Amino acid sequence: MKNYTGDSADMEKQEKDELQVQQIVDTGSIITGDNEHSIHCLTIIGQIEGHNVLPSQNKTTKYEHVIPQLVSIEEDEKIDGLLMILNTVGGDVEAGLALAELIAGMKKPTVSLVLGGGHSIGVPLAVAAKHSFIAASATMTVHPVRMSGLMLGVPQTLDYFQRMQERITRFVTSNSHISSERFYELAMNTQELVMDVGTVLDGADAVEEGLIDSLGTLSEAIDCLYGMIDKRRKQTNRKKKKTP
Repeated sequence: MKNYTGDSADMEKQEKDELQVQQIVDTGSIITGDNEHSIHCLTIIGQIEGHNVLPSQNKTTKYEHVIPQLVSIEEDEKIDGLLMILNTVGGDVEAGLALAELIAGMKKPTVSLVLGGGHSIGVPLAVAAKHSFIAASATMTVHPVRMSGLMLGVPQTLDYFQRMQERITRFVTSNSHISSERFYELAMNTQELVMDVGTVLDGADAVEEGLIDSLGTLSEAIDCLYGMIDKRRKQTNRKKKKTP
């Protein structure tokens, strides 16, 4: 009599692999982990697209695709934590802040890793995780808010820019170890960039300034996330034991 157990297991594994490949193609994310931990790996790459559609040749991360993923990760009991990998030039300020606020408000363990670059609005996204890492070769650019399109040369426009900058500064400083004064100083630096205002920080400088928590690699980021998941499980088990 023929045994179909092996064939069935192979087909199931093949279907699972195909679903993972399709998930990477569609959303730039994947659910992975070891036997004890299940993590969702989310990539924030290229330019963060907001309310306006960017040209087709631009590599973009669409915030309307990421928001449902974050909600699903937070509510899915099968997923233990979020690993966010960033290599972004920045993009839409309000879309970036919206994503950063969602990540910062998650109860599940979250870890970010900056590879290549985490520039502009990528800075709030990087610090939104409960623990942030940056590769030694990566850089982060801190600069004032910019805006394209029609602008009116009136005091109200300048006031709007200032309030937007304050929103970003407040978020970054409340989710990292850098002071608002130092962050503002880095953003308004006129001595470093030839055609711009701001500061470029490499990995070690970002950690020294208190913007990022640790210098590290992918394996270190994953180990940190696993440790946070284990710690959360222990706390949850202790609460359950105390409950009559």
